[in-house]
Amino acid sequence: MANRSYLYSADTPPTADALPKSIRCVSEHNWSIPLAHRLLAGRGTTVVPSMIWNPRIGIAADFDGGAALLLGLLRVVGQGLEDDAGFAACVARTTAHLDKQRDQFFVLETGEMVSLDGEDPEAAVESLAARDIPGAVARAEAAISGGDDAWLASVRAGWQEHFASFYSDALYFSFPSP
Repeated sequence: MANRSYLYSADTPPTADALPKSIRCVSEHNWSIPLAHRLLAGRGTTVVPSMIWNPRIGIAADFDGGAALLLGLLRVVGQGLEDDAGFAACVARTTAHLDKQRDQFFVLETGEMVSLDGEDPEAAVESLAARDIPGAVARAEAAISGGDDAWLASVRAGWQEHFASFYSDALYFSFPSP
């Protein structure tokens, strides 16, 4: 079994008492929480109950803010990859799927990833929401505004690792349509 991070869109964040009424599949990524998932969950980030597992290990965030941040970074990354048809296809696929699955919130499910190292999953998600995601957002914002060229070059060189996730209407964990 591959361990994955999962990204959904929803009309509300999940609560201890209820799942959102509308849950759409956005993306899954094998063996990591990629930069794209961290940026999409980077605006209005809050830890919420998981929609899949029992611990409080989900992360909800503002859809529009996260999508704008990722698309802004993809724009500047692409300024050094104009001749890379694979990158252009990845950006087109990502943009189209985000437009199609648009809702109020992203919900990032990290349970498989934060359980790998034996650390307390809830503490790992708190750290992800309080440090890792804001750190990724700060680096992306700096790159978008013309700073942090070294980081931007490293992201550009490894764009597949950061952005080439599986975007689909059905993920390993899917939810019934309302």
